Amino acid sequence: MNHNIVIVDDHVLIANALAEIISKFKNFNVIYTCENGVDLQQKLPSSIKPDIILLDISMPEMDGFETSLWLQKNYPDILIMALSMQNDDASLIKMIKNGAKGYMLKNIQPSELEQSLEMIIKKGRYFPEWAAIKVFDSLNTDDTDDTNNIKLSDREIEFLKYSTTEMSYKEIAEKMFCSPRTVENYRDSLFSKLRLKTRVGLAVYAIKNGF
Repeated sequence: MNHNIVIVDDHVLIANALAEIISKFKNFNVIYTCENGVDLQQKLPSSIKPDIILLDISMPEMDGFETSLWLQKNYPDILIMALSMQNDDASLIKMIKNGAKGYMLKNIQPSELEQSLEMIIKKGRYFPEWAAIKVFDSLNTDDTDDTNNIKLSDREIEFLKYSTTEMSYKEIAEKMFCSPRTVENYRDSLFSKLRLKTRVGLAVYAIKNGF
């Protein structure tokens, strides 16, 4: 089964080169490219909905930060993979907070790109080791907030522990002997209580608080 991809990058040559590389991958197909978030907003509603959007960060008119927020609000089921030259902590953390489920640098090898696309489809997210290190290093610099006083149920804590693993929500449901919908309810409850938006945020909270 082929998975559809849209590339959003203001450098047309890079976007076309990426499309050519991905066309050689077994399970992926680029359906079109966009030059920025505004271009994507115009094309997406009337086209085939992609499974993944490869999103550059530095773009004119509407950059990757704004575009990922818009996608998270209007198309939350589309997987966002940031593909950028920027490897600074601030860009990585901001993209994760804005809904990105993956983050890769443009200097990667084609084989690593193919692997990252396979993993984000299979697991719902993909972050290379350098990105994971930056995320967890940020635990030491986060300001203390009032979430330490929030009461969590035993089942929410159990789910929180599983959120730090590579298991899918379906696999977590099997471990917890409940339905995937019940697991989603635990997730949504924790999002609300902890004022978080992503599974990465849950994992960071879990580790920071000793779960």
